[in-house]
Formats: sequence, structure tokens, C-alpha cells
Amino acid sequence: MMVKNAENRSQMEFVSLEEMVPQNHLLRKIDAAIDFNKLYEFVEKLYCEDNGRPSIDPVVLFKIVLIQHIYGIPSLRRTLEEVSMNLAYRWFIGYPLNEAVPHFSTVSYNFKHRFNHATVEYVFRWVLKAAAEEGYLDTEAIFVDGTHIKASANLKKQAKKAVPKEAKRYARELFEEVNKDREEHGKKPFSDDSDKKPPEEKETVVSTTDPESGVFHKGEHKKCFAYEAHTACDKHNFILGVHITPGNVHDSVAFDPLYDELCEYYPEHQTVVADSAYKTPWICKRIFESGRTLATCYTRPKTKENGHPWWTYVYDEYFDDVICPEYRALHYTTTNRDGYREYKSDPKICEGCPTRHLCTHSKDCVKTVQRHIWKDYEELADDARYMPKYQELYRRRKETIERVFADAKEKHAMRYTQYRGLPQVSNWVRLKFAAMNLKKLAIRKWRDLFSSSFYPVFSLLTLKSRFAQNRKPAFSTDCAFCMPHRFSVSTAGLPGILSGDHSARYAAGIFRCRRAYLFSEAKMRIRKDG
Repeated sequence: MMVKNAENRSQMEFVSLEEMVPQNHLLRKIDAAIDFNKLYEFVEKLYCEDNGRPSIDPVVLFKIVLIQHIYGIPSLRRTLEEVSMNLAYRWFIGYPLNEAVPHFSTVSYNFKHRFNHATVEYVFRWVLKAAAEEGYLDTEAIFVDGTHIKASANLKKQAKKAVPKEAKRYARELFEEVNKDREEHGKKPFSDDSDKKPPEEKETVVSTTDPESGVFHKGEHKKCFAYEAHTACDKHNFILGVHITPGNVHDSVAFDPLYDELCEYYPEHQTVVADSAYKTPWICKRIFESGRTLATCYTRPKTKENGHPWWTYVYDEYFDDVICPEYRALHYTTTNRDGYREYKSDPKICEGCPTRHLCTHSKDCVKTVQRHIWKDYEELADDARYMPKYQELYRRRKETIERVFADAKEKHAMRYTQYRGLPQVSNWVRLKFAAMNLKKLAIRKWRDLFSSSFYPVFSLLTLKSRFAQNRKPAFSTDCAFCMPHRFSVSTAGLPGILSGDHSARYAAGIFRCRRAYLFSEAKMRIRKDG
């Protein structure tokens, strides 16, 4: 046998790549799901037709990168090694066995210097457009969250640096509304001296290897430099948009550019589903003023221990006062620059209050309660939590956006990145999400085509072939789970393709098994919905 194997190594054969790749291979599904010739339209202006050396086909370059992200290969060098040895990969890019694949540096150079952010964005939107044309997108509700990606930077190589504080996007609108609120209460408006003051600075830790990354440290996670991908998806886990920031940027700060992108491409959405990090006055105001709803979770009020509960301080909208637990009024005093109205108590009343130790420890015997001028929008988000529609949408969050992050990290190698700088990491993440969307699109199209016409016959043929090989059945009629749930079903109506004692007993076992019954019901429901 060893001699025969040695002879086979040097044997020459005529083979066809088309015949060597299985018909149900993932790359076949992807190739049939979308027209890759559309890529030429995106990159036509990036090439010169009458000058220079002949270039590598741009479709080949994009297909190589898609292979890397679909199969979670960590680097381009490793990807090209796999492409040169894998028959399915060669079939996908259209390279025969006797032709050398492109060098990894060529692919890397093109995606670093030739294919800019606009080209990658075109590819990302192109895949989503194909999914929308097939009717697979459901943008009525959009799920938003962020996940961290470990940067290619050593934590020990860092330096402290003073950087200017970034102005909040809504700073101008907040300033105008604060002055308007102060004028309504008879207060003098603040002067706009932002141009005269130098920008405020803060000290932060910066990586000397990748200065554009940020320090990330949360809970049990190890402290590291990272980037954060702020992502949005629909009910079917198609990724609709992404915005990349350093790892130390809060989710609420990065929401605005992501939401601008969503409003531009999907203005028809009605609900934004997000966790408590996005329940800020500004985000609530922006979403509700646009005629949409924010579905979020409950956030526990941050009150001090051994004090009055938060709900004992009641805001009186008619008199614009706050009622304390002893049924005394805290009157309005001022509105600060941060947009908070301050309500203070009468020190003469608080001095003799029997529960003052549960309320305040101020030497002046004054209790201060703050309320944001956009607090009403937050209360609208709290009211939406009690509606069954939005409760169900928030429960689906773990099945949508959290599932997207889990797949991206476990199956597509997004746990860390080897690229440095925001532009490169942003392109890398968008290409990865485009590959994930393309994979989902191809599988769904194949499933719909396969289940509509070929699935019943194929299933029966598979059953017969399994018993022809004397394999053990997948479901046992005598299992502990199935015994209490047996119910007799006649096998007289089964197709004639099932023949023999083994086949009949196996078919009867499937129908007697409750698990298999539920599985068949789910399959029929999927076909009906599709």
C-alpha cells in the first residue's frame, strides 16, 4: 500500500476545477447569489487603460479579500497560501492549477493605496442593495450596539499626552435652549465666549505604536488598546451600518455619525433598539423628535445608600417644582450650562425636618435636585418600555446585534486586528461586514431555491442512502426523551422511495419523536414564510 501511495504522488491526471468543487459549496452559493462584474463599475476610474503594466483583475483582488473574511483567515499572507492550495478557492477566483496566484503584498498594496474608503463603502452598500432587492432586509426596527476590537499595539508602549476636549455635537443647540429656558424663568442668558476661551484639554494615555487607538478596560476584560465598531443591523442580522472609533469613546458619543448614516440610507425605520448606554437626553430627543421610538432597557437610578428612594422626589410640571418625601416644595433656582435645572429647598424648613439625614448632609441644610431640560424625552423612552411591542423588540436584541458580534469574532476573526490607524481599520471592518452580509445573502437564496423544489426528495434520498450503509439512525424511538411523547402515525402514506424494514422503522421513529416533529414543523413554517 505504501508503494501505491508513493506512485500516486507523481501520477498525472486531467482534472476540471468545475467538477472538483461540490455543488453545495459555500463559494458556489456566493458566486450564484451576486454579479461580481458590478465591481468593475466601482473601480473603473482607479485604473488607466492605455498606460502602465497590465494589472491584476480587481474582481480577483476583492474575491481574495472576501475569502479571507468569510473563512476568518487572520492575514493576507496566510490567505494567499490557502488560495494556492485550495481547489474551491482557485475555482472562485478563476485561477487554474498551473497559474500562480497573486503575491500577498500586491493585494495588500491595492487595498492600502488604490481602493480607498469610498470604494469599500460602495462594495458594502452594493451587497446590501442586492439583499434589499431580494426582499431580505427588514428595516422597520434597527438594532444598535458597539463591540471592541483589540488593536495591534503593545500596552507597555504608551505615553501620557494632553489632548483638547472634543466639543459635543449638540453643544450649540443645547446652549441656545439653555439660554431660552433661563429667559423664560427670568434669568440672564449666558454669554457665548467659546471663541475667546482656549479649548479645554484633558490628559489621556496614547499608544506610541498606534496613536489612533484608545485604552479599553471594562469589567473582567484585560486592559488593552482597542478600537470600537459601533454597528447597526436589522431583524435578519444584516449589518446596515458601522462607525469605527478609538476604544475609549463612549457609545453615546459615536451614535450621531452612525445614526446619520442610517437616516440617509434607511429613512423608513420606525424604531431604534439599543441598550442603556444610548439612553441619554440628546439621543432620546433626536429620535423622538424625528417621529421614531427608542426601545431601551430599564436603568437603575444612581442614588446614595440609606437615603430616600429616587421615586419619592416627584416633579410637579404645573408649578415647575420638585416635591420631597415630606411633601415640601423645592423651587427652581437656575439652569446651568450643562442643561440641568436646579431645584433647591428652603433651609429653614430642612433644618427641622425629621428625615433630613436621609435626604442631605449639607451644612447649609439645603437639598438640591437637578433635572435636565430634555428629561421629558427620556421619560418617553421609559414609557415605551411598558408597551408589548417594544418589549418584544428589545428581547430580540440578543438574537440580532449580539449574534452579529458573536459570529464576527468567533467565525470571522474580528476579535483583534493587524491593521493600524482609523482609515485602515475602518476599511477592514467594512469589508468583513460586507463578507458576512454576502454569506448570509447567498445562504438564504440557496435555501429558498433548495427548499422550494428539491428539499423533500433530497431528504428521502438521504434517508435511504444512510440505511444502505447500515448507519445508526439519528433519532431513537426508545430514547428517554421520546418515550413519554410517542404518538402513532401511519407510514402508509410515505413515498415509495422508502423501502425495507429499516427504512420503515426509521421513518416511524422520526414521526414518533417529538423533537423531529417540532423540527419538521419549523421547516414547514420557514418555507411558508419564505
